[in-house]
Amino acid sequence: MDRKKFLKKTVLGATGIAATNAVSKMVNLDAEKSTYDKLKEQVGFNHLPNNEMKDSKSVLHKAVTRGGADHGWLKTKHSFSFANYRNPERMNFGVLRVLNDDIVAPGRGFNTHPHDNMEIISIPLEGDLQHKDSIGNVAVIRNGDIQVMSAGTGVYHSEFNKNEDQDVKFLQIWLFPNQMNVSPRYDQISIKDVEVDDAFYQILSPNADDAGVWIHQNAWFHMGNFSSGVSSNYELKDPHKNGVYVFVLDGDCKINDQVLSARDGFGIWDLNSFSFEAISGSKVLLMEVPMELG
Repeated sequence: MDRKKFLKKTVLGATGIAATNAVSKMVNLDAEKSTYDKLKEQVGFNHLPNNEMKDSKSVLHKAVTRGGADHGWLKTKHSFSFANYRNPERMNFGVLRVLNDDIVAPGRGFNTHPHDNMEIISIPLEGDLQHKDSIGNVAVIRNGDIQVMSAGTGVYHSEFNKNEDQDVKFLQIWLFPNQMNVSPRYDQISIKDVEVDDAFYQILSPNADDAGVWIHQNAWFHMGNFSSGVSSNYELKDPHKNGVYVFVLDGDCKINDQVLSARDGFGIWDLNSFSFEAISGSKVLLMEVPMELG
């Protein structure tokens, strides 16, 4: 399949969602050719000029600059364009298309809606998230779990806050896949089994036999819980093709010379490794992803 057809199908499959009545507008990028063209050009190293650029090989997204919405039952922040938040400078980082920071009210959630040809990762931060899908899975994911769903040829699912007395908070992450029209699949594990203190530990990879879950993409996710003053180093698994998008969950830290705070995002590429320092107690998610499709 050629590059344009690949992009067009994944974009339309990824953004055509119907969540609840409050957020059920269908987003069709093909109907806005200029937006589609910009997205196509952005995949890989061709990011549009961004005033938050630190240098030509990194991009900084401060927490306060994210898009977002408050639907009452759903409070969400978008690191990249999503739903009604449309920013041509914030379409993706390589194959990382969506990074949503969601808070869902007790007993509420996303009604049954479709996805196809997208790798979807959910990481609960607080509370319990009820999942149900069209391939027969019914599950609850909790803080300390990671869930993956390869939408492939197409899948319907719903997500609800299982609890009636507390919010559920979770990250919703979408990656373009490296294989089209695979059979839909679902998996979830507890990452507490691989969690260590003051070091990065792997929670996702392309390999079913590695630590964590696996997806159809040459991507590796690591998390780290660091005490104040602890330093570490991250070496890219595929430095010739990949970059890393750092998302700070809590605390303050430094990546090379860039200081980051809670909910800041920092993308960096064209390097073999980078240094990390916890300025305060910090919790960080590293997403190493290909900078180009194919």
